[in-house]
Amino acid sequence: MNAEEKKMYQASIKSIDTEEFLDMWFYRPLGFRCALFSRNRGIHPNVITIISIFLGVAAGVCFAQESLRWNILGILLLIWANLYDSTDGQLARITGQKTRWGRILDGFAGDCWFFCIYFAIAVRENFQPIPFAPEYQWGLIIWIMASFSGFWVHGSQCQLADYYRNIHLYFTNEKNGNEFHNSIAVRKEYKETPWRGNFFWKIFLNAYIAYVDNQERMTPRFQRFIKAVQEKYGNNIPDSLRKEFRQGSLPLMKYTNILTFNSRAIMLCFVMLIGQMWFYLFFELVILMALFVYTRYRHEKLCSRLTKKIESGYEYN
Repeated sequence: MNAEEKKMYQASIKSIDTEEFLDMWFYRPLGFRCALFSRNRGIHPNVITIISIFLGVAAGVCFAQESLRWNILGILLLIWANLYDSTDGQLARITGQKTRWGRILDGFAGDCWFFCIYFAIAVRENFQPIPFAPEYQWGLIIWIMASFSGFWVHGSQCQLADYYRNIHLYFTNEKNGNEFHNSIAVRKEYKETPWRGNFFWKIFLNAYIAYVDNQERMTPRFQRFIKAVQEKYGNNIPDSLRKEFRQGSLPLMKYTNILTFNSRAIMLCFVMLIGQMWFYLFFELVILMALFVYTRYRHEKLCSRLTKKIESGYEYN
């Protein structure tokens, strides 16, 4: 990269603090090249996102097949879809085309991928014998596990990881911290937005209120902390408080990264290659859930400690 491209590349990523190892060494550099290619041809970021939806859905279709060739094709398509998931965000940042609609579409894309993947897992395992009890087939059990994992566990884990990343950016990187929202502000926007000419946006805001509400319910000590910070400092958060928060939050970013896409994709590749798709659900329901609980505990503990300092009268500067 020349000096100009290096500057653009830095602008195309949110923050080194919140980037995953695999992203920094593979998806972001390659995504940046794809973003430059798309920019030079006038391709909008949302077009890239829509293409990624079709790629991810196609990957799910491939995963439903019991042929190893189809499964390897599915893995390649999923990698391609995730590359475009990186590309659309980087393209939006370097072209100034970053919008909330784009972020909505980006989240919808991931939901489409994994809906197809969970469905594929249930289809593949439906008539397979249960490990350690080969006289029984998975049947309804695998559909219940896939539904519970897809509609509740996966969503909660990704919501919390996304929230903690945005919180970290809000406190440590003002330029990229504007995706941190609270339910009060979203409700206000919903009430002030007329239905006429904004039908789909109102529908989204109504769903987004529920999304943010769930994030806030999962983080009661953080809610007390951010309230104390805003009451005392408003939006002028002292640098010393930002630094102390970063020291406590940064070690947790590696755990939030595990709760997002790459670890799930790696596990999907592994379970398909060994032909034991059910193990992905075990990984999500047991291993990732344990990590979810631990990360939440650590973050809430950090927020509780900082809240006590603020409420005791300690002055940050």
